[in-house]
Amino acid sequence: MFKLPFMPREVKFFELFEGSAQNMVKAAQKLKELVYTWEDVGGKVSEITALEHAGDVITHQIFAQLHRTFVTPFDREDIAQLAHSLDDVVDFIQAAADAMFLYKVDRPGQSARELADAIVQSATEVERAMPQLRRHAEFKKILELCVEINRLENVADQVFRSAMGELFADTTDLAEVIKWREIYEHMESATDRCEDVANVLEGVALKHA
Repeated sequence: MFKLPFMPREVKFFELFEGSAQNMVKAAQKLKELVYTWEDVGGKVSEITALEHAGDVITHQIFAQLHRTFVTPFDREDIAQLAHSLDDVVDFIQAAADAMFLYKVDRPGQSARELADAIVQSATEVERAMPQLRRHAEFKKILELCVEINRLENVADQVFRSAMGELFADTTDLAEVIKWREIYEHMESATDRCEDVANVLEGVALKHA
């Protein structure tokens, strides 16, 4: 059976994944800025929404590239899952910000700020890990960063549980409970999706190390 002696692997994926991670960090930082300053809420939510749309564009580019590429840098299902998970992080960031604006909530408290911190830290670790996909020699670094992302998800989960406990214990206004429960769930889900990204990266690193 005739085989081509060499078939280049498409490197465009790396650029797109890195761009998606950078966009994710920008959205996370905007969310943190929103909950810490609580000024020009509508303007900041609009900026986050624009970043969510930018992330969608990158995700579509990844899938378009996947459909027209014969030899991919790693497994096609991993590429698809990585693209979806990165996109989901920004979706949940946007959902949290949008809920704060639509529900006209009061200034976010300490729990929201701690969750925003965890999202920024997790997104930053993802951004640090993404360029390592280009270099097989750096796959060990990916595994180390994945451990940190998993740790941050556990921190966010603890903050979320504490926030929910305080919400139901201290708030008598049922409408406020419903609003903040949804917001906290969106924020905690953003860190969950960062962990999903880490799981895909870990799998790629272990398969190709």
